[in-house]
Amino acid sequence: MTLTLLHAKLHHLRVTQADLEYLGSLTVDEDLLDAVGLVPYEKVLVANLDNGQRLETYVIPGVRGSKIACLNGAAAYMGKVGDRLIVMAFAQVPEQDAPAHRPRVVRLDEHNDIVAQAY
Repeated sequence: MTLTLLHAKLHHLRVTQADLEYLGSLTVDEDLLDAVGLVPYEKVLVANLDNGQRLETYVIPGVRGSKIACLNGAAAYMGKVGDRLIVMAFAQVPEQDAPAHRPRVVRLDEHNDIVAQAY
């Protein structure tokens, strides 16, 4: 049997842009994706701490070092610049491996700089 466990989390990612006319997804600085092991086009669950909205989408890589977090397409209705997001991805883990599983988590400040990491 497999269990669905958290494998990656960006905590307090600040929205820097919203682009209603883009085709969809969440653009995130590629350095931040690497920090938690998210890959381009991976499905994520996004929770907005400032308005309670949740959405499922996928991530696309933004320019390295840009600190971008852009809600694209319909997701642009789910938040505004400055909102704090929690971006989560999950993995199927064999039950016997679950006790040793640890997600990659980073906490970000108001500028999307990493202030804490846990693996």
